[in-house]
Amino acid sequence: MCIVAFAWHVLEDMPLCLISNRDEFYHRPSQTLHPWKNSQIVAGQDLQSGGTWMGVTASGRWAIVTNFRNGHDKNQYETSRGKLIQDFLESDLPPIRFAQNLEQQQQAYAGFNLFVGDREQAVYMSNHGEAPQILANGVYVVSNGLMTEDWEKTKHLRKRFTQEFLPMLQQVDISESDLKNAVWDILEDERKIIPDLLPNTGVSVEMEELLSSTFIQSPIYGTRCSNFLRMTSQQWHWLEKTQQGEQQGHLEEIKLSLLK
Repeated sequence: MCIVAFAWHVLEDMPLCLISNRDEFYHRPSQTLHPWKNSQIVAGQDLQSGGTWMGVTASGRWAIVTNFRNGHDKNQYETSRGKLIQDFLESDLPPIRFAQNLEQQQQAYAGFNLFVGDREQAVYMSNHGEAPQILANGVYVVSNGLMTEDWEKTKHLRKRFTQEFLPMLQQVDISESDLKNAVWDILEDERKIIPDLLPNTGVSVEMEELLSSTFIQSPIYGTRCSNFLRMTSQQWHWLEKTQQGEQQGHLEEIKLSLLK
């Protein structure tokens, strides 16, 4: 998962509204959004290393991870970052306690930004310099740098999310079709950032430019799926759009009632 924007306890009757793109190598096998067998998790699934990039449960738990890009890190890590999401969703620890426990073993993973939450509490941490912190109500946008590093890429998504999309959600007569079209338009934005404004993450300028758009395309790597997730007082409503391969354009929709 490479970019995410969400509103946390900003909208009336919608504690969480989240949009995101998952970027990955095209050859890496994965399964689309579905309820996991013998588990409470609803998520896509990484079929190479296990785990997932984003998931929810009927109890109201949710989590999402993005990679922290560091072109200088040549280490190999045995445990997949996707396991972080699975571990949180299958636990019953409060979000902040889970993150604090993870902090003791965070260097066992390649660089990550992690958001974990339930109906009442959202927590952010990174193993590249951001200790676990409880998030205040507000809008948060993160790509492959720290949350405190406001890249031009995240500024652009933040502007579109806050100025275009969130006002639409507050219109009483807005249709579901209009909302979906707006989400996909924002997440399929291929606008590149000019070289002078690119971050320095240890990869080439050409690669930085390729990765600077919300929606990424290349011969071997790019945006694999886009997500629109909402939590109301009664249910999760999740739309996942496949963006690559034979099923390109396929929509997976799940409505999951929340436990009382």
